[in-house]
Amino acid sequence: MSERTPTPETPPAADPATETFVAHRNLLFTVAYEMLGSAADAEDVLQETWLRWVKVDLEQVHDQRAYLVRITTRQALNRLRTMSRRKEAYVGQWLPEPLLTTPDVAEDVELAESVSMALMLVLETLSPTERAVFVLREVFDTGYDEIAAAVDKSPAAVRQIAHRARRHVDARRPRQTVSPDVGRAVLESFQRVLETGDPQTLLDVLAPDVVLVNDGGGIKQAALRPITGAEKVARFLIGTAGKNKRPITFAPTVINGELALAVHLDGELDGIMAMRVEDARVTGLYYVRNPEKLTRAETETPLTLR
Repeated sequence: MSERTPTPETPPAADPATETFVAHRNLLFTVAYEMLGSAADAEDVLQETWLRWVKVDLEQVHDQRAYLVRITTRQALNRLRTMSRRKEAYVGQWLPEPLLTTPDVAEDVELAESVSMALMLVLETLSPTERAVFVLREVFDTGYDEIAAAVDKSPAAVRQIAHRARRHVDARRPRQTVSPDVGRAVLESFQRVLETGDPQTLLDVLAPDVVLVNDGGGIKQAALRPITGAEKVARFLIGTAGKNKRPITFAPTVINGELALAVHLDGELDGIMAMRVEDARVTGLYYVRNPEKLTRAETETPLTLR
């Protein structure tokens, strides 16, 4: 039976390796999740990190936090390459696994943006190495020398990769962020419209060029391609709700540091609808119905940049 990674609730342990790992576990999970977009795979990476960490001679490690991040990055890179093959065979659109996050995540603007569905989807367009470099440099402010050691590149090469990845992300990331009050007002309006099913009011909430991405994973019914345009998105949402014979309800929640809607059928969680809001209108909808991706949508997951 293999050793299990300690959890934050693990009682204080006598050995320094366990204590250090537990102290940085939330950070390591956040690094792995931002690189992978999957909580399940991030947990596997932490397991692999732990198995390597307990074999390290701690007296030879100058910066234990940095060393743990380096191990996690290398394992996540290996996992990313495996995941790219899985995604090629994935049925329909692939969305990151939604996480119910703690209130402090939403209050940390930098952290909330870094794990937002919108930005996580942009990161999906990077190569594995570009994604690792971007996450470590732009999100966790890791030095170029340390990133170079983690991705097996020279510091000069890492600088070039970081510049290229930053330019790529900046060209595709959301144009602006809205205040919590505006975001909350848009979410409430959107929820009321879904509950009443009024097409015209729904069009008033959606931006003309809104894009809906739906992930059913071949398990739940979902649009196989992105749906673009307010009228098409409105027809899809109202039509989908109308086809359900079971009672459907919508409840506000906080997913990946941002307001979202939890969709319930007969009181059971059926999906998570995260959104991007710009100019007080919905410009992006990310609707995850794949039940294998909803395991972290009802239990809070702590994330941290430190």
